[in-house]
Amino acid sequence: MDTIGDFLTRIRNAGQAKHDKVDIPASNVRQGIAQILQDYGYIRSFKVAKDNKQGIMRVYLKYNEKGQPAINHVERVSRPSRRIYVKADKVPSVRSGFGMAIMSTNKGIMSSESAHNEKVGGEVLCRVW
Repeated sequence: MDTIGDFLTRIRNAGQAKHDKVDIPASNVRQGIAQILQDYGYIRSFKVAKDNKQGIMRVYLKYNEKGQPAINHVERVSRPSRRIYVKADKVPSVRSGFGMAIMSTNKGIMSSESAHNEKVGGEVLCRVW
């Protein structure tokens, strides 16, 4: 099961349905992705609530003045059946800098811009714009 793909699909569907928030099972990778989305202004915020299992992450979505979601497009790049890795000099640029890729590197989950600045490569998890 692709947990990151499930996370991205829940956010995409909640945005299209104009929901204010969405609840997702928590994990460290999902928290890293949510932190990057928050830092770059694609979501308002997120909170992690502990329960007896793995915890629940509540993601608060962001919309513009016209009521359109801040995330226009989100797609999974590397899947469990086909992993996509890039070297430090081949870090992708998404939509000429108007979007971003989220990567898993040996320094943690980071945006493609941060990976390029720190000269690290890794697995390209998803693209967002």
